[in-house]
Amino acid sequence: MTELAEIEQVVRTRLRSLRNTLGLSLDELAARTNLSASTISRVETGRRTISLDILLPLAAALQVNLDALLDVRSDDDVVIRPVPTSSGARTTWLLSRPTTSMIAVKMRLEPARKPEEQRVHPGHDWFFVIIGQVRLSLGEREIIVQSGESAEFATMTPHAFAAIDGPAELIMIFDRDGQRAHVHHDTAAEPTT
Repeated sequence: MTELAEIEQVVRTRLRSLRNTLGLSLDELAARTNLSASTISRVETGRRTISLDILLPLAAALQVNLDALLDVRSDDDVVIRPVPTSSGARTTWLLSRPTTSMIAVKMRLEPARKPEEQRVHPGHDWFFVIIGQVRLSLGEREIIVQSGESAEFATMTPHAFAAIDGPAELIMIFDRDGQRAHVHHDTAAEPTT
């Protein structure tokens, strides 16, 4: 099988799987794409060549971008080997691939001498405290998040967090906007959220 044929087969399988996962019949998907149900069926079964004029409306209707449909990189090595990066009172380990839409990070915080500056940025954050206690500042509010608890918040609210009474470790998940603000913050200064 040629490389192009392999890519087409992967795309066909993904299209059918996404349609089934979303619970859409061929007729329902056809109504969302202005394509005929028979055209979609022929694409899924390999009886029709995949072209951009068909692939673009299908991707949009199935709520997936073309990159996700066409990505045929091997999943042979599914293990991620995080490498610690330290800056100031924080050490971080990237737990997901940098190309994903959601970024997972493990973070170790040491107690800070001065309060963190609150920041805002587009996105949404979630974290789970593995060890210790974290002070989450959200605007005027201060919330203590204990080991075994989590917090989730919109990041357009001014926010910062810090370890209290000893080191804390947490797992954080950011959308891409949050990842840019947290992971790529100016490393010349002590990072803040």
